[in-house]
Amino acid sequence: MKTIWDPASARDIRERVGRLTPERTRQWGRMSVQQMVCHLAESLKMAIGDLQVAPKRMPIRYPPLKQLIVYLAPFPRNAPTAPELTIAATPRPWADDIAALQQLIDRFAAHPADAKWPDHPAFGRLSRRAWGVLAYRHIDHHLRQFGA
Repeated sequence: MKTIWDPASARDIRERVGRLTPERTRQWGRMSVQQMVCHLAESLKMAIGDLQVAPKRMPIRYPPLKQLIVYLAPFPRNAPTAPELTIAATPRPWADDIAALQQLIDRFAAHPADAKWPDHPAFGRLSRRAWGVLAYRHIDHHLRQFGA
């Protein structure tokens, strides 16, 4: 199972992000490629505790459904996201948004093993292992959305 904690997997994600261009077109969904880059950055900010996102009381907060979704089930296309992670405008230059996402991938990957993790808004309390798998799978899902 791929995880952001694995240096090779993190490097692969960074390289795929680096190959994105602003001309990429989505294969599903409504986001532009730049909105997706910003969405991923905001998601990583949430994961490391830099962005507060309101919790949602959903059945996926509880085992075994939580583990099934985090570790096994394919991510659904066009699934709703937290309003705090929805990007309406992208006023910064493309290169700045890519650099910010790359930096956040590095920050997430360097997060200390003994650090306290915030609760995920949909999944609640997650282990470090679950955060690493979920981060990888979420980024991978959106890179595939844009053929990267």
